[in-house]
Amino acid sequence: MKKYLFPFLLTLAAWGTALAKPNVLYIISDDQAWTDYGFMGHAHIKTPHLDQLAKQSVVFKRGYVPTALCRPSLVTLINGQYAHRHGVTGNDPSPKNYAKGEDYNQKRARLITYLDRFATLPKLLGKKGYLSHQSGKWWEGNYKHGGFTHGMTRGFPQPGGRHGDDGLKIGRTGLKPIEEFVDHAMAEKKPFFLWYGVFLPHTPHNPPERLLKKYRSPDRSLPIAKYYAMCEWFDETCGQLIEILEKRNLRDDTLIVYVTDNGWIQNPNGNGYSRNPSRSKQTPYEGGVRTPIMFSWPNGKLKYGEREDLVSSVDLFPTALSAVGAERPDGLPGIDLLPSLRSGAPLKRKAIFGESFAHDVADVEKPEASLLFRWTIENKWKLLLTYDGEVNRYKSTHPRAEKRPQLFDLSKDPHEKKNLAGKRPEIVARLAKSIASWYPVKERKVVTRFE
Repeated sequence: MKKYLFPFLLTLAAWGTALAKPNVLYIISDDQAWTDYGFMGHAHIKTPHLDQLAKQSVVFKRGYVPTALCRPSLVTLINGQYAHRHGVTGNDPSPKNYAKGEDYNQKRARLITYLDRFATLPKLLGKKGYLSHQSGKWWEGNYKHGGFTHGMTRGFPQPGGRHGDDGLKIGRTGLKPIEEFVDHAMAEKKPFFLWYGVFLPHTPHNPPERLLKKYRSPDRSLPIAKYYAMCEWFDETCGQLIEILEKRNLRDDTLIVYVTDNGWIQNPNGNGYSRNPSRSKQTPYEGGVRTPIMFSWPNGKLKYGEREDLVSSVDLFPTALSAVGAERPDGLPGIDLLPSLRSGAPLKRKAIFGESFAHDVADVEKPEASLLFRWTIENKWKLLLTYDGEVNRYKSTHPRAEKRPQLFDLSKDPHEKKNLAGKRPEIVARLAKSIASWYPVKERKVVTRFE
């Protein structure tokens, strides 16, 4: 009997070592306003599963993404870099500047290669023995290109490979691929990383009737009711995802990170892009870049509760690496939040930064060619600087009618209706200098006129 006991104990010890590394789950909402959750105070949208997660999380209510467009935002999440550094500034090469066919496809392929400039989260976790699974949106070719060991997206140049193909089915058609992957990782006695970049509540807004009927109302337009129902449908899938962990006794050993790729304001009179195109997705306003950011990890002994600190999605990358004890590349712009998550101590950061580029990449080799805005937030102050980058499609989303710097006091004006730049020039000058130090721009000028 003794000759079998020692190998068994070694196996058990190895399994225990594997469990000492937390599993990591990224839940990434797609096109959802920072206000549109129960725990964020929405009067109508029901998100019971995310509300429960918020109670078991450190919740940064003033979270931001630096770029309010899905593809560059997702690349920031996967490698921890700003768009002007990783180079994927828009969703597609500009059809205006690149001819359809071989030329256009070559530029699309070129953008995908930019992912090789920096180490990705799955690749770095892989060095620590992690298996990883991609589902949902993924623009950068096949899932293996990002370092995932498992995944759903076949990717460009495969049919439908623009932004996710088979991966976009997750959530809307159940979570079976994720469940199978988790079981596989457990059988292999490996810690795992899950990328749940679900295509919800993104259009098409086609929620199940059982949810839509909860929001139908004589005083509410159908597009708004559909969007509300989509938010609850997304929430349902988050509950199902967490249940997969709980049924396998993995919840305590899993770091859950929540973020949205960018904001959304639904048009009440149609299924168009937003109620106010100049304040929603693709823009640097709060409706485009603000998102709750949450961290939940029972065994990590985090000090749960709501926080008012400014946090950016560039911080998720170093924080996740720190949590698992993985190598952190030099020169990361984000900060490791883990010490603060555990202690509850306020962050010492002074400001966060962001940038907006056009949806269509005007020059694949020069990010500044489609630069529209740079911005910073310091405490209550937010400054936007406008640039003359080229816009092809979605011109209505970027009217850039205000040619002056835009300064807002977010503590009194969270929806950015009153430009205080003329009254507080000293703050404009100080914050503009801070922006220039963060991301120097030499090739584009502040807007003075428009086409």
